[in-house]
Amino acid sequence: MRILPTLRQLKFLVALADRRHFGQAAEACYVSQSTLSAAIQELEQGLGVTLFDRTRRSVAPTGIGLEITERARTILRQAEDLVDIALAAHDPLSGPLRLGVIPTIAPFLLPRMLPKLREAAPELKLYLREEQTAPLLARLEAGQLDAVILALPVPLADAESEDVALDPFFVVCPRSHRLASLETVRPGDMATEDLLLLEDGHCMREHALAACELEGARRNEALQGTSLNTLVQMAASGLGVTLVPEMAIASGLIAGLDLHVAPLAGDRPHRRIALVWRRSSGRKETFRRLAGLLRDAATPSAASLA
Repeated sequence: MRILPTLRQLKFLVALADRRHFGQAAEACYVSQSTLSAAIQELEQGLGVTLFDRTRRSVAPTGIGLEITERARTILRQAEDLVDIALAAHDPLSGPLRLGVIPTIAPFLLPRMLPKLREAAPELKLYLREEQTAPLLARLEAGQLDAVILALPVPLADAESEDVALDPFFVVCPRSHRLASLETVRPGDMATEDLLLLEDGHCMREHALAACELEGARRNEALQGTSLNTLVQMAASGLGVTLVPEMAIASGLIAGLDLHVAPLAGDRPHRRIALVWRRSSGRKETFRRLAGLLRDAATPSAASLA
């Protein structure tokens, strides 16, 4: 008679494989180290294989341990999706929802979105995580997040998305800068300027360059911002010009700074804001409704861009 592993054992397995430390894995699972260790031993006995190589100083998955861990991740995700289906059948906008947001969207969209969400879905318990695109997508795939708000295009593997808004880019420069005299700025106008960009890891860096056809423009690599706020402060100090999305400007990012905002010439170069979720998720109706609320919140005020 085969003894099937429990979801609890599989959860412990994944935690230990990720952290490779019994104490840290036990803490992440809110159990004692002895409880987790005993569960792993029971799992190994039930499966008849050694899942981890243990020494006094380290613990590491064996080859078969790695393979079983990846299958365990899939089983845990499917179990969560099963619960999600039942939850969505009761009320799509209720229960816990783990939502990830990238840093170039979170401070500008969330203040407008959260009040609308509380009013429209008071039974929805939102858990937010702000992080860059790559780690958010990894957490989504691993089942640690239910959905993420990203700027597209980015490669999406086994995921679905729904566009929330088009977020045009604007040129931001000091009012004394030569570009401030132009009604619209062409890519060629910026080719000789010191272009201030976000540091590597922020998808907006590549989106701005691609959308505005500035891949070959001169860049001030010695000065890279960790946030949009840092970029506009550097621009205000006369260190160069930068590109800022409409959403950030509408939220008052440059208020009080001696900066000029100019649109880009052409077909409004932009980034696409989208809500992304796993294709296998049972809460698709939840995400479609959430995308609708995000669309309402993402619409900027014309007055704030004046």
